[in-house]
Amino acid sequence: MKSIRSIWLIAIMMIGDGSLFAQTPNPASDLTTATLEELMNIEVTSVSKKEEKLFQSAAAIYVITHEDIRRSGLTTIPELLRMAPGLSVARIDGNKWAISARGFSGRFANKLLVLIDGRSVYSPQFSGVYWEIQNFPIEEIERIEVIRGPGGTLWGANAVNGVINIITKHTKDSQGGLVTVGGGSEEQGFASARYGSVIGTNAYYRVYAKYFNRGGLVNADGFNLHDWQSWVSGGWRLDWKKSGRDALTLHGNIYDTSLRETSLNRSLSAPLAPPALTPAEYMGGNALGRWTHIFSDRSDLALQIYFDRSRYEPFDQGERVDTYDVDLQHRFAFGRQDLVWGLGYRLIADQNNANIGTPVQITPKGRTVQIFSGFVQDEIMLIKDRLRLTIGSKLEHNDYTGFEVQPNVRLLWTLSARHTMWAAGSRAIRMPSRADVGLRVNSSAFPDPDGSPTVIALLGNSKAESEELRAYEIGYRVQPNKKLFFDLATFYNFYDRLLTVDPDEPFLEFDPQPAHLVIPLRFNSFMHGETWGVEASANLNLTQRWRIRGGYSYLGQRLSHKLRGQDANVEGAEGGNPKHQYQFHSYYQLARNLESDTALYHVSRLPSQQIPAYTRLDVRFGWRVRESFEFSLNLQNLLDDRHPEFNGPDASVMTSQARRSVYGKATWRF
Repeated sequence: MKSIRSIWLIAIMMIGDGSLFAQTPNPASDLTTATLEELMNIEVTSVSKKEEKLFQSAAAIYVITHEDIRRSGLTTIPELLRMAPGLSVARIDGNKWAISARGFSGRFANKLLVLIDGRSVYSPQFSGVYWEIQNFPIEEIERIEVIRGPGGTLWGANAVNGVINIITKHTKDSQGGLVTVGGGSEEQGFASARYGSVIGTNAYYRVYAKYFNRGGLVNADGFNLHDWQSWVSGGWRLDWKKSGRDALTLHGNIYDTSLRETSLNRSLSAPLAPPALTPAEYMGGNALGRWTHIFSDRSDLALQIYFDRSRYEPFDQGERVDTYDVDLQHRFAFGRQDLVWGLGYRLIADQNNANIGTPVQITPKGRTVQIFSGFVQDEIMLIKDRLRLTIGSKLEHNDYTGFEVQPNVRLLWTLSARHTMWAAGSRAIRMPSRADVGLRVNSSAFPDPDGSPTVIALLGNSKAESEELRAYEIGYRVQPNKKLFFDLATFYNFYDRLLTVDPDEPFLEFDPQPAHLVIPLRFNSFMHGETWGVEASANLNLTQRWRIRGGYSYLGQRLSHKLRGQDANVEGAEGGNPKHQYQFHSYYQLARNLESDTALYHVSRLPSQQIPAYTRLDVRFGWRVRESFEFSLNLQNLLDDRHPEFNGPDASVMTSQARRSVYGKATWRF
């Protein structure tokens, strides 16, 4: 196996070197390698809710650009997030992922806020993300802004360890038609179509449709677990610039996906039955409207309203969630200050049809939760073009814990045009979810000595508290010359009232029959501790045709349980995240119309899950046949036949192993 890996690595480095294909680059060709000055000046909006240059952002932010996405060869949003240093991305099975920032990884990870064009996609059931339904044509994505560190002051509860904002293209930049088709060993078949045009002189629109069929993964013995997924979706967007001062954006999406999973949870009607392959279906849609008005070059107003309806049918139960959200934001500058303030309201109404015999239940069956919020943030230029202070806070009220305050202070010091330092101190909270309060999961069952069933059940806690983070960060960015850009972020986090799972008093249960003993494990807030780490990334333009990029992250954890003898909580949390991760990307223009791209990822072991360290190698070859037609060959996980990435206790399904795969993709623009 080592010899095979060596051959692959040598071959890829030979291709990456380009000496076999050396040609004089054509200045007219689209080499798609942005200069470092362009990278430094990318406009980002997620840090301060207004446009600012990446180089001048007082936060640990990383941007995955549209060109990075195109040349990655990756087909899903979760896989694209592997490119961001400081994020942990692990495949659970054929259609699920565990994604987190700065620790506490899991399928139901609840400390990372994810937005799509400003619309929150976290599930109020568990405060995390159903990654299996975050899917639309990746050609629509303009960029993905990844903030590691708290963003509660602007974005509210659950923006604890990070914020991911997926920003799609303006319709003016996606005119005409685009069709993609492809397929291979795992991505067995996929297709998407998009068309954009103009209405009048200032209104642009686009519509899209997408389909894919993804095959299942395998277990440690190479047996196919049939955890496949099929997907169909469609959407539209309209951008209308009514005048030089007013702009309106309207867009919406609908989706329907079917998948298979082997659930490990037990139904009380047959608690001793073995796990079985079960179907799950997710469907839903959303609509969003955003109006912006510019009063002057120093003042603007934005109003955003959206509605989201999701219907899930996993674990033999159905649930429906309706979310209504209104957000108002006003920015105005005076003197050396730039102030942003806003108000928000969110109503979440959910209903489930679980009964006493289903393996997963949330009580009560229906509930409506309201969240009221307001924030203010002031950016003060202490020394013009040199020293900038940002202070702000968010006040939020939820139906579980009442009022929560989330302040932050940030300082940006511009040493020179090529050197920037920043520091920040923040408080963020993760408010309780429906699961924290009213969950019941029958996780396992076994017969007692007389043959009667005994059930181990995970139970919520009606007295659930908010988890709290106090974070301290320092960062540095430098461009020493025209070819190199380096970004470094360090952090030290203090957590309190972290969620734990602790044994409670057993009790007898007679409904449903037969009578059975229940051994409860109940949610509590008994863990606290610290995490610390370093995240670094670098971009190097070696030549006009060859760009390389790399990243490294280190994560340390020290957690403690408030009750003695509960070491499993601590060991599981500390050992479920990789200490070391690094990645390397090479983008090379072999010729005017030929591309060779390589990505290498390494993740250290997860001791509490018995997941060994693994290294992943992806290769893409792109051929632009003509200006309107492009073909690519994509090879992934080349260094081994298969490897496990996740086996956490919250997987709830039989986990699979990522395997070597290949697919081809054709793109036609007209």
